[in-house]
Amino acid sequence: MTADAPRAQLIHIETDRRLGHEWDEWDGRPLPGNGDFSAPPGLFFRFAALTIGIGMALGAALIFLLGPRLGTLWPLLPRTLWLALGAAATATWLWFGTLVFSFYAGVLALPEGWLERGPYLRLMSLTSHVSRAFGKRDWVEHAAIDVYNTLAERRGRTVGPGELLVLIPRCLSKQALDGVLAIAGRYEVPVFVATRGQLARRVIRERRPRAVVAVACERDMMTGLRDVAGRLPVLGLTMRLPNGPCRDAMLDLDVMEQWVKSLVGA
Repeated sequence: MTADAPRAQLIHIETDRRLGHEWDEWDGRPLPGNGDFSAPPGLFFRFAALTIGIGMALGAALIFLLGPRLGTLWPLLPRTLWLALGAAATATWLWFGTLVFSFYAGVLALPEGWLERGPYLRLMSLTSHVSRAFGKRDWVEHAAIDVYNTLAERRGRTVGPGELLVLIPRCLSKQALDGVLAIAGRYEVPVFVATRGQLARRVIRERRPRAVVAVACERDMMTGLRDVAGRLPVLGLTMRLPNGPCRDAMLDLDVMEQWVKSLVGA
């Protein structure tokens, strides 16, 4: 980067959820894969199918256990609940099949409110909880975020330079931070460093962007997408953590520039 290259203004918003709190249990040992949790999309889809199956099984078990007692209230109630569960299962598996088809076929078969910015956000969160029991949380979350980003990118959304916001954490390495500022400067996009989740949401309310490019680790990104993506288009860029969480994080600057450039229509 040349000395006179434009750099974006960096705005810190200090002092609710502290970013990085998802890593409070970290024991200080090196992270697997040198902090790179890249995983194929199929890993998420397998765990998502397992999550749906578990949910349906729990629903069936609940009706089976409570059915006799519910039948004393209204004889047709157990049967009605079984029919409702069957209808819900059918609708859920049809939606899931549409999700998988949309991703692999490159066809957006549903509006975003029914796909990546709708039920998908809930499924992504539930799948994260299930994957923890198998020790695959970070990899499954990375795959889930990649699926979300792929679908969101295909919408081809564009906004004005003043309508895009870049949110980054404070744990980026100097190299990564300089790269982000250089990219944002080229496209005249403001960059905010948010240390807490509430502050990130506050700056979104105050700036009222039409789209956001957010940078975070998989764990914080999952929470952020769940909080914001249902109301505002977001692209979420995950980081590599070679020195552990919340320190000297790296990111793919080429992907960030591609996203910013496409969003501002440059």
